[in-house]
Amino acid sequence: MSLEKKNAIVYGAGGSIGAAVAKAFAADGAHVFLVGRTLEPLQAVADEIEAAGGSASVDVLDALDESAVEEHAKTVVVEGGSLDVSINLITRGDVQGIPLVDMKVADFTSPIITGVTTNFITMRAAARHMVEQGSGVILALDSGSAHGSPMMGGTGSADGAIDTLVRNLAAEIGPAGVRVAGIWTAGLPETLSPEKLAAFSGAPKMDDAAFQGLLQHLDGMRMTKKSPTLAQVAQTAAFLASPEAGAITGTFVNVTSGIFPS
Repeated sequence: MSLEKKNAIVYGAGGSIGAAVAKAFAADGAHVFLVGRTLEPLQAVADEIEAAGGSASVDVLDALDESAVEEHAKTVVVEGGSLDVSINLITRGDVQGIPLVDMKVADFTSPIITGVTTNFITMRAAARHMVEQGSGVILALDSGSAHGSPMMGGTGSADGAIDTLVRNLAAEIGPAGVRVAGIWTAGLPETLSPEKLAAFSGAPKMDDAAFQGLLQHLDGMRMTKKSPTLAQVAQTAAFLASPEAGAITGTFVNVTSGIFPS
């Protein structure tokens, strides 16, 4: 139980990745504060965690609300005695599948603005408490598309900004005993559906044959010829949050099954 007696905030805990990470943290002994904008999915995750013998709290707030995030972090410290882990898994509103020359400005800038703003707000709130207590881990996640991914709209630019934020914050607060790191992952089949892909691209909904073909294509792009799983991403996050990863900071772990080298 490497996270026993630790308090962890998971922003975006109602989503597929957020729920998996929250469950992994709880299984490793952390009390998990599940944060998001909608109560029902958060409560469902909390119920699963508690049914499995873990401990979780549910808090509804918008990660773009600076004062709400700051106040919530203070509440975690007051109630739990410390803030030990913070991870941002907020959906950014990426629009993909459209050539940059045809893309609307708002569709390109939306994931950049939302991703950088929510990560900055949540990281800063956690860092202030962690620096004071002399310990803590702040984590982020993106697709690693800053390496270059055509037809991904503003995703690559958003990822590049978050990558830089992680490295700069790690350098600034590392001397205080706080680590900052991240995970790169891309195209997790368990998080995809024809409906979600249509929402991302604005294209017509794929039929099942086309969707299965896309998943096979994603497998084929990877060095291992197999896409990563939600469980693998979640366990990587739990490892990075643990004392066993105490020498890892200022970097991203590549959990793409080798969709690009790093």
